[in-house]
Amino acid sequence: MTVRDTVLDRFREQFDEAPALVARAPGRVNLIGEHTDYNDGFVLPAAIERAVHVAARPRADSTVTLVSVDFHSDTQFSIDDLDDPDLPAWSKYPRGALWWLQNRGHSLPGFDAVIGGDIPIGAGLSSSAAVEVVMIELGLALTGAEMSQQDKALAGVEVEHQFIGMPCGVMDQMASAMGVAQHALLIDCRSLDVRQVKMPAGASIVIMDTAKRRGLVDSAYARRREECEAAAEILGVEALRDATRDGLEAARDRLSSVLYRRARHIITENLRVQAAALALGSTHGGGLKTAGQALRDSHASLRDDYEVSCYELDVMVDIANAQAGCYGARMTGAGFGGCAVALVDEGAVEAFVAAVGPVYAEKTGLEPHLYVTQAAAGSGVERV
Repeated sequence: MTVRDTVLDRFREQFDEAPALVARAPGRVNLIGEHTDYNDGFVLPAAIERAVHVAARPRADSTVTLVSVDFHSDTQFSIDDLDDPDLPAWSKYPRGALWWLQNRGHSLPGFDAVIGGDIPIGAGLSSSAAVEVVMIELGLALTGAEMSQQDKALAGVEVEHQFIGMPCGVMDQMASAMGVAQHALLIDCRSLDVRQVKMPAGASIVIMDTAKRRGLVDSAYARRREECEAAAEILGVEALRDATRDGLEAARDRLSSVLYRRARHIITENLRVQAAALALGSTHGGGLKTAGQALRDSHASLRDDYEVSCYELDVMVDIANAQAGCYGARMTGAGFGGCAVALVDEGAVEAFVAAVGPVYAEKTGLEPHLYVTQAAAGSGVERV
């Protein structure tokens, strides 16, 4: 049974009637471009086939009843009192999206809803961004308002900044809202320009959840941002996106070892993103091999220069890169746990999955989860 079917069935069970709307927003995997987003750089994510769904029906009053399949919980609140700290923590992201819509003048009705998804929570595949985007989609559909997919994504970013209190970049929400089937998205995080990059035929994306939940991410993330800002100031640029390798080398004696390595990662990662996008979009042969090497180099840089990998991610990536048919693998997400991603020849995927999981489990004592996916379409709403 699909997640969509589960959500629909649970709605009928809970409310004894069919929903009027079903909204969907996918998770995302970042193929390459890590920690470049808050440096005004480039990223290359793709929406994935795993998603959050919410089924809903409007009510005649201002009450919202929200049932979570994933958290085995439900809650009820007024559409006019969305910032109640006593409500369940899992409901904060859905409430944040509704709060944003209310603040922008959208007059939301009360509604009954069931929400559920198959994006692993805490694995770095942007389940929270998907919840924000899916609730923006639902709220707009309930009011009959329209908004571009990019504006829906940016609304999700503002929810994160203003309601959740997390200074995230734009990538997660943009991939969730703007994804295109069989395409990655080359996003310029400064201009917000988005270019679709068609994924080559014959390759699958394999997401490898290490089962190592991310630790120290918030404090380490904040520290990396501070280090990048300090390096940019010394280099005399607005953001590290504007720095060059020659400029970095010329200023090496003015940078600490740490700031030098942080800046080197950002500068070289931006170059790798653009090289990978060019290779994947090429009609000539060898694109997957070139893009795969960029993924391999990205992991080494994240491990050694940016220092956000961990033992489990390194083991997973090393095992993946050793498999026949793997063009390249790297950690993906903020780091210190979570997932790795690989580009794998379709003919080798079954053997790849069969080999990687057991070897990883033997080396780490953790049971990984591997998900084979293609680049998927972005968010939307359907009437039931």
